[in-house]
Amino acid sequence: MNVKNIQITVITGMSGSGKSTAIAAFEDAGFYCVDNMPVDLLPKFLEMPVESNPEYAGLAFVMDLREKGFLSKYPSIFKTIRETGYRFNVLFLEADEDVLIKRYSETRRQHPLIHGKNLTQAIRSEKALLADLKNEADTIIDTSHYNVHQLKSKILDIARESRNCASMRIHILSFGYKNGIPLNADIIMDVRFLINPYFDPDLKDLTGENKAVADYVLADGTARLFLDKYLDLLEFLIPLYEREGKANLTIGVGCTGGQHRSVAIAVRIRDHIHQKGKEVILTHRDIRRLSAPASFTSNMF
Repeated sequence: MNVKNIQITVITGMSGSGKSTAIAAFEDAGFYCVDNMPVDLLPKFLEMPVESNPEYAGLAFVMDLREKGFLSKYPSIFKTIRETGYRFNVLFLEADEDVLIKRYSETRRQHPLIHGKNLTQAIRSEKALLADLKNEADTIIDTSHYNVHQLKSKILDIARESRNCASMRIHILSFGYKNGIPLNADIIMDVRFLINPYFDPDLKDLTGENKAVADYVLADGTARLFLDKYLDLLEFLIPLYEREGKANLTIGVGCTGGQHRSVAIAVRIRDHIHQKGKEVILTHRDIRRLSAPASFTSNMF
């Protein structure tokens, strides 16, 4: 990975303004992230040879007054990095004084400048100390009226402007109800209403990956109508999850044993989502293969 070709973002600003939420959003967007990074180490970090990893959309570092020497050191270091030609920007987060007081009251965390001051004095002191850094920032966000989800969505919009930014990863998971519902599934569709190949002696010992089984399941008009409607629903839902800032979406498809119907439908869902240009992984959790001892298959597009 050529560090000079990717986005480098320093997240800074007022304590309690949402920096933890911001770096979590950058991480979900595919950035390599470090919280409370000493500013002295930034130039050394950028000089290190980094193994090429196409999953990294960029680098993001949280730097703030938790580091005692931050204010005295950052001006020259940031200036040098900009002049060296890195794609470098500073994201500054702030919030109204009453909002910060409320957030600290709710979390019961200690302000980094609280020593010898009350909370209001500490917030005002920090605001004054960070005034120059705020003026130098490339992007300023007032988080006063954002909840956690709204702020994460806002930060993801910024992060995804990076050329190599990762999109939401979609995982299709077939399973059998007799083995339990997958706890990590965000959406679960029960397809036990579909015609069951298990009761056909010629199909019983095959799986939904077999064309004969898939054709049997989808030959029924109800199955085809269901699949059309369900794919329409997913086309509606997936962009909404992306807008919410979700990094991973798991769609579970279940039948009784996880061998026939759920497998056939999961394959069709995977193919459809892949055709829409999305990154998608398919796993058959409970499939029983006669030709191999493996208990599942996993395919990525």
